[in-house]
Amino acid sequence: MYTIRSYEKVKTLEEAYELNQKKTSTIIGGGLWLRLGNRAIGTAIDLSELGLDQIEETEDAFIIGCMTSLRTIECHEGLNRYFHGMMGEVMKGIVGTQFRNTATIGGSLYQRFGFSDPLTAFLALDTTVELYHAGEIPMARFVTMDYDRDILVRIRVKKNGGQAAYQSFRNTKTDFPVLTTAVSRADGRWQIAVGARPGRAALVEGTEALAAEPSEEEIRAFAAKASETLVFGSNMRAGKAYRKVLAEVLIERAVRDVLHTAISSER
Repeated sequence: MYTIRSYEKVKTLEEAYELNQKKTSTIIGGGLWLRLGNRAIGTAIDLSELGLDQIEETEDAFIIGCMTSLRTIECHEGLNRYFHGMMGEVMKGIVGTQFRNTATIGGSLYQRFGFSDPLTAFLALDTTVELYHAGEIPMARFVTMDYDRDILVRIRVKKNGGQAAYQSFRNTKTDFPVLTTAVSRADGRWQIAVGARPGRAALVEGTEALAAEPSEEEIRAFAAKASETLVFGSNMRAGKAYRKVLAEVLIERAVRDVLHTAISSER
C-alpha cells in the first residue's frame, strides 16, 4: 500500500529527472510493484505522455520503451519470431494477464528484483539499458549497480543472430518463481543467467563452449559446472541446496532448447 501527496504527468524526461532527484519522489510506471511495500510518496511521476510505451524493431535491434507493458512484450510478433517464442515464455508466468497488461518493463527491471523473470531473460541476451543521466550501459553492469535517482528510458536488445531459451520453476502457478534461467548462444559463445537465487539475476562466469552437437553427458556436465559457480540462498519458497539442484536441471533443459532451435533454424 502506498499514498501519494502530489501527482505530476511530465512533458519531458528532463522534467521527470529533476523531480525524481527528491528522495520522496518516485516514477510510478504501472504502479503494481509499489504495492509490495508501504511507503508515502511525495511526488508520483507519470511518464505516460512521453511515448515510451512502444517497441521499435530496427535492422539490428529491438528498442523497448520503459512504459511498455509486459503483455505487449509477451505478444510482440517480432520479438517472439526472432527469439523463437522466448518472450512469451518469459512473461506468461507473471501473475495473470490483467497484471501483465498494466505492469511495465521499466518497473520490472529498474528495481532489479530477485524474482524478476524479465531481468533474467534480458541479462542472457545482448542487451543494453538506456538511463537518462548515465546513458547506455550493458545490462550486465546495470544489474550490479546500486540504486540511484536516474530514470530507465529504454532497453535495446541486439539482433546478434543467436538462439535463446528460458526456463523457470514455480511452486504454484502465478506465484513468484523459485528459480529462473535464461541461456543464449551466439557465434559459439554461451551466456547463462540465473535469477530468483533468491537474489538478483547473475551471469554464470567461465562457461566453456559446447560442441556443435554435444552428447547428453557433455550437456549434463556443462549444466553441472555452471550451477557450481553460483551462490544460492534460502527463503520461504525453497532452500539453497534445492535451488542448486534445480539450477542444474533448468540450465540443462534450456541448453537443449537452444540446441533444438539451432537445428530447426538450419532446416
